[in-house]
Amino acid sequence: MKEKFLSWLNLILVVDVFLVLFAFGWLAIAVIGKASGVPLGLDLWYKLWQPVFNPAIGILMGGAILSGIINWISRKFQSS
Repeated sequence: MKEKFLSWLNLILVVDVFLVLFAFGWLAIAVIGKASGVPLGLDLWYKLWQPVFNPAIGILMGGAILSGIINWISRKFQSS
């Protein structure tokens, strides 16, 4: 059961990492576009920040911590 849970958690974290990287890339391109006067979706990015990107970063951090704790506990019980 633990292995299946960790497998799903890792899959979700991988997808979430790519979502966060996509959001960062979009922000960087949109800021460069805004500076040069070309609208590349910075206003839409701002609208999606609170409901989409902010929770994605939180899930990524929480999932990484949870995965680390589970692995640490597993190693503690296997060694004893």
